[in-house]
Amino acid sequence: MRNKFLKSLKVLLVEDEEKLALLLKNAIGGSFRSFLLAKDGDEGLQIYKKVLPDVVITDIMMPHKTGLEMAKEIKKLNPNSKIIILSAFSEVEKLLSAIDIGVLKYFIKPFDPDEVLEYILSLENVIESKLINLQDGFFFNKTTKSLYKNNRYIVLSKKEVLFLEVLLQNSEDDKCVTKYEDIKKLLWNEKVSDERVRTFIRRFREKTSKELLINVKGQGYCLDLFVDV
Repeated sequence: MRNKFLKSLKVLLVEDEEKLALLLKNAIGGSFRSFLLAKDGDEGLQIYKKVLPDVVITDIMMPHKTGLEMAKEIKKLNPNSKIIILSAFSEVEKLLSAIDIGVLKYFIKPFDPDEVLEYILSLENVIESKLINLQDGFFFNKTTKSLYKNNRYIVLSKKEVLFLEVLLQNSEDDKCVTKYEDIKKLLWNEKVSDERVRTFIRRFREKTSKELLINVKGQGYCLDLFVDV
């Protein structure tokens, strides 16, 4: 079970010390589906956008872009990204900055590679998720409640995430259509006009795609066909 979970993960290591990067890759890299290397924050961010790794392990002090600067940009792309920080020193100020950014763990060099592996293993319940493949290149992570298009994170409001979750649930329950009145009650819990609902739907489509929603005249909305992956 342990091997199955680890083998499902894509890990990105961002480290400018080549010897340490190769040491970690040789020690634990084979445990994962893939273990990619980047030499600084700029390259790390580029790779992140291309492959959307499940876990990012990064040094703090690097040329061009520090680990914390890269972590901030990654968190903007995907607030649910899992980031582990490495540092040669126990720097309180940087540690607090890492916590503010939302970094999960802070390892002080030198460290045992097996400790990193064990920590990633402890994230199983956090990382494991059910992905729903949608139309037009979109997929939705039901665990982290995150929407992506072609591996790019789409920022949704709380109401938009809730709306999408209900559409998915109704589709899975073979109800398909989410009725206008249910949308009003769910999103606002008060009397709102049909125009307010239409405005909400228009903005949702502008953020996502016209292909995602089907308007069932006189009834409500449903998602286009999708399959689990």
